Amino acid sequence: MKCNKTFLFITLLFLYSFIFPQEKNKDQFYFFKKEINKLGLRENNFIKSSHFFIEKQWDSVLVFSSKALLLNKQQNISNYIHYMRGYSFMKKKIYKESLKEYEKVTTNFPFYYKIIRNLGGIALEKGSYKEAISYFEQLNNITDSNIINYNKSSVIHDIGIAYFHLSDYEKATSLLLKSTQLQEKNKDTLRLIGSYMDIANVYYVQYKDDIAIPYFEKAYQLSQKVSDFEIKRKASLNMSIVEENRKNLTKSLAYRKEYEKWKDSLTNQQKIWSVAQFEKKLAITQKQKEIDVLASQSLLKESQRNSLFVSSSLLLFLLIISIYFYIQKNKNHQIITHQKEELNLLNRTKDKLLSIVSHDLRSSVNLLQKSNSKLLHEIQHRNYDVLDSIVTKNATIANSSYNLLENLLHWATLQTKQLYFYIESVDLFSVMQQVSFNYQPLFDHKEIIFKNKITPASFILADLDSLKIIIRNLLDNSIKYNKVQGTISVYNYAKNNAYECLVVEDTGVGMSPRVIKELLKETSLLSKKKNQEEIGTGLGIQLCKTLILKNNATLKIESTVNKGTKMIITFPKPI
Repeated sequence: MKCNKTFLFITLLFLYSFIFPQEKNKDQFYFFKKEINKLGLRENNFIKSSHFFIEKQWDSVLVFSSKALLLNKQQNISNYIHYMRGYSFMKKKIYKESLKEYEKVTTNFPFYYKIIRNLGGIALEKGSYKEAISYFEQLNNITDSNIINYNKSSVIHDIGIAYFHLSDYEKATSLLLKSTQLQEKNKDTLRLIGSYMDIANVYYVQYKDDIAIPYFEKAYQLSQKVSDFEIKRKASLNMSIVEENRKNLTKSLAYRKEYEKWKDSLTNQQKIWSVAQFEKKLAITQKQKEIDVLASQSLLKESQRNSLFVSSSLLLFLLIISIYFYIQKNKNHQIITHQKEELNLLNRTKDKLLSIVSHDLRSSVNLLQKSNSKLLHEIQHRNYDVLDSIVTKNATIANSSYNLLENLLHWATLQTKQLYFYIESVDLFSVMQQVSFNYQPLFDHKEIIFKNKITPASFILADLDSLKIIIRNLLDNSIKYNKVQGTISVYNYAKNNAYECLVVEDTGVGMSPRVIKELLKETSLLSKKKNQEEIGTGLGIQLCKTLILKNNATLKIESTVNKGTKMIITFPKPI
């Protein structure tokens, strides 16, 4: 198997992700904070520098540490300040300044071994692999049991990476395997996944695919047990390319879809296009197989029919032909009639949709034109106090128009049956957090209080992309028909141990029973909303109903006029 260049580029990027220790939370800085407290220093700039350092706000560290240097001339204090500045520059990838700061720290600094670790990482990042090895070897020889927060396996791992770049694959393999043994012993799952990939790389560049691929598989299997989406994404991508090289397009596509799922690439159209092309390639291959089978079946049936015709009498032949043509004529007539009815229905829906959308878009453009004219007028008269409200209004109009066009796109995709559905186990809490994050500016603009009360690790069976569309439309309506300083709450509860209910509740204008009945009616025709202050087509709720149905879920609406509305969606739960 020839080495795939794209694959190597991706996995080599993954190697660098373990060069510098990754702090998951503030506990990683516990010992540093403890040493700072021992100093008993109360100088304001120094305290702020250490606080922002623990919070990983590197720009703020650099600002306050430069002030602290002017007021603190003691060597032991300066060591801490230069260390924080060097670390901050390193995190911002300004390595030249980072090296200058580290050079000013004396060797009696309690965390000097961390500086050696970082110097090795910088050398590795800059491609000075022999220099990096010399730094890492100093750490590898550490035997002092008082050294805190020191991970020997990561140092051995990075030495192996340096030898890998120097093309000394034998040493690289030995060191990476040794690092892996320590990580397995310490159950260091995240680093272990990276090490499996790195070992696979070493074998892969030597064309030892039979040894490399099992390590890729081990990394993938282990990635399923962690919550780091980046690791899951890279492990899935590696397996996709491995299977593609094996010519197993079906498995490769499955891994590629999983890769896209973790990546959540709604904003990356180029990647989505790549996956679509890959899927098209597989679809063409499968379709060609079906055509070949159908062609063989057709030839067989034709041969049988010819034999029957030859052996049959002329009268029976004429009778069969007559009946056959009569049945075919009726069948074709029924098909044509059915297609005509569907076409007429689609045309009526299309005409009504275009009428409503064109009306709303014209209203949006008209409102935007008037608002912009007012904006220009206020700018010319230098009345800057009202600019903020005008710009905010413009943004609201543009956002409403964008949501209208986005719903129209999804509706058209559903009508042409081009939308791909992949039902899987989805964490409802995580999805709600992602979607609601983008709506925070809209909540703030209308002073709406948003409460996410969904229980963490609540899993449902749904298509991830369509679930996000449903939630976005429900939040759009809750914001649109809510009052200023209102409340929107989302929560969940179990139903019969087989279903999970998602509730989006607001304190808005509510709906009458007649309106609820109209909204839940099984129809593909659209209704124009009568609220003249808002821009809408009714397309959002129709799109939600269709997507909810395709997700094997149900919709229920509970509402009281002037008190609020509950939109309740019941999803099946994973078995």
